[in-house]
Amino acid sequence: MDVRKIVVMVEDEEVARTALKWALHNIIRYGDIITLLHVYHSSSSSSSRTRTRSKSRLLRLNGYQLALSFQHICNSHPNTKVEIIVTEGDQEGTKIAATVRELGASVLVVGLHDHSFLYRLAMAHSPNSMARHFNCRVLAIKQPPTPPLRPSVSVLDSATNMDFSQIDISRLKVPQMPPPKTPYRICPDPYAIIWRLRRARRS
Repeated sequence: MDVRKIVVMVEDEEVARTALKWALHNIIRYGDIITLLHVYHSSSSSSSRTRTRSKSRLLRLNGYQLALSFQHICNSHPNTKVEIIVTEGDQEGTKIAATVRELGASVLVVGLHDHSFLYRLAMAHSPNSMARHFNCRVLAIKQPPTPPLRPSVSVLDSATNMDFSQIDISRLKVPQMPPPKTPYRICPDPYAIIWRLRRARRS
């Protein structure tokens, strides 16, 4: 069995944690390597250009601590191999896509929220070119509106469009169970039996 690399985006969003938990229960198999990727963003304002190295180290430290909290979620599942990558990048997802390609990931798991980088990539690139950006499948997990509902999944690859509300879990489909058989009634309802009386023979 080939070893797969599953990249999970680490963000300070509850839906990102939900996405990791979903991946652990649904797509992670024995021997897979989980890469927790966190990209902290550099601002384009003039104040950020004069930012000291200590400020950059603080952002990296905060990102690493956030990734450690995601690793703690993984520790509750046995036989999981986890690695952490914390790096600086842009808000458009260019650094994320480059890192995912460099790792040779099989799947990228992202918690989809209002400020997700996927929306920026969707506006900047066509569906086919966006698929080439990552060179892997992208699973965008939405936070369920109410606790009883399961997270919805959007699968992005070269065969899908950029509508993140589209749900496509064909490759993760659970086999349908046949309907239960109706037990055979050995003794039918006596009231449903139509009795036929035989006429007495004439002597």
